[in-house]
Amino acid sequence: MAIKVTLDDVLHDRRMTLSQLAERVDITLANLSILKTGKARAIRFSTLDAICEALACQPADILRHVPGDEDKEQSR
Repeated sequence: MAIKVTLDDVLHDRRMTLSQLAERVDITLANLSILKTGKARAIRFSTLDAICEALACQPADILRHVPGDEDKEQSR
């Protein structure tokens, strides 16, 4: 996939754990973990909005487009 999730970096910068974010956003820890590891195939705008609100960030702070990465993913 050509989208890289940098949620871990933002959490580290905010000194917040994934568990704390899950509680603030009211999302299961398992679903946030799937997103954080880049295994999620979709994210609802409402979820993205809640995460950005809780972290005081923009979507671009936690999602990056990495051209060329889709080739690596397809070969797995």
